[in-house]
Amino acid sequence: MDLRGKRALVVGLGRSGVAATELLAEKGAVVQTTDLKMPDEGTLARLRAWGAEFKLQTPEVFAGAELIVLSPGVPADLEPLAEARRRGVSVIGEVELASWFLQGPVIGVTGSNGKTTTTALIGHILQECGIPAQVGGNIGVPASALVRGSRPEQWNVLELSSFQLETIQRFRARIAVGLNVSPDHLDRHRSFENYVAQKARLFETQQDSDHAVLNADDALCLAWARRTRAAVHRFSLRSGAAEACYDGRRLWLAGEVLMPGEEVPLRGLHNLENTLAAALVAWLAGASHQAIAAAVRTFPGVEHRLEFVARVRGVDFYNDSKATNVDAALKALAAFQSPLWVILGGKDKDSDYGPLREPLRRKARAALLIGAAAEKIAAQLTDAVPLLRCGTLEAAVAEAWKRAQPGETVLLTPACASFDQFENFEHRGRVFKQLVAALAQASGEEV
Repeated sequence: MDLRGKRALVVGLGRSGVAATELLAEKGAVVQTTDLKMPDEGTLARLRAWGAEFKLQTPEVFAGAELIVLSPGVPADLEPLAEARRRGVSVIGEVELASWFLQGPVIGVTGSNGKTTTTALIGHILQECGIPAQVGGNIGVPASALVRGSRPEQWNVLELSSFQLETIQRFRARIAVGLNVSPDHLDRHRSFENYVAQKARLFETQQDSDHAVLNADDALCLAWARRTRAAVHRFSLRSGAAEACYDGRRLWLAGEVLMPGEEVPLRGLHNLENTLAAALVAWLAGASHQAIAAAVRTFPGVEHRLEFVARVRGVDFYNDSKATNVDAALKALAAFQSPLWVILGGKDKDSDYGPLREPLRRKARAALLIGAAAEKIAAQLTDAVPLLRCGTLEAAVAEAWKRAQPGETVLLTPACASFDQFENFEHRGRVFKQLVAALAQASGEEV
């Protein structure tokens, strides 16, 4: 793809937008950037270093662009974008742009929950097995920033959100992974059907020589088998007929025992599911059973995903800040047996919190509610569990610490987005860990 001299507009200047700007400039495009708010001075300096101009976002900014690249947070249905398409302007996302220049095959991982853990685990297994791989996309490094270091023999392992898949055109995954589907981001996609359709795009662009790895236990996910030309491979916690499966004690891969389930270092049945998917992908990429099992055993886990923070005076604290929807919170609750003090709340995403009633009734001492969604959650959980309206994360941690007894667990699993009180879920998780560290220090214990 020759972009020399082409007038390109990058919309949205988060990490992905800045990476797209640098890639476009490196490929010779004349780059203009825009956002609804002024970037910080560090970002502006990076833009200037690449000769990119910045203007605050107005309808006029879109005029004259020959290529428009959207950051994942930018809705694809903005009216200026519709007008640009009517003029014949190509409107793509940052991941699509990266795919034009990435060397080496792509492994794409999507699903409502488990994407980050599975993506990181695939990268870890491949690297531990001596198979060249780099990891990015919706996790850590934007896909555009991976281009410079990519090589023909290297796998590019990408976590892909519905926002990123919404704007792909020719993007192609040699191996595409579908983990699960449950309602999420309905505030952006407007309907569950549209959300599922965006996820399906990952499989619709595959070719006959590619592979689709799908969850046989999720009917909506498995339905993507009818939307792809790729060879379909299944993983399952229930069916022994799947290529990767769990028999209640052991993980199986391609007809052979891979490893005992108790040796997987991640908590919860859902993480056995993620491990099956990652192992199947690694096997398709050329890794052996023995090497895969050895790599799984050394996987350190991912921050903010059922992350053990500390035990303070016999009370365990777990950070599951990445649980930004109800299904993720349900999986977290299922991973524990000890009595729980559960911190819920944040920015609502048009979610139904009713499914939390039964597991909370069985396992929770109380739900500690924070953020903008607190009253909606309270209304839907009435009589299921004692409710403590705390408002802030600081107040919730303090209240849980005051009430929790040794042998019990304080679990942050919000079931909501974080943007009402925090920059992102990572910020929320870091604040939680800082609060726990302060408790430990005050108690004379080390974290």
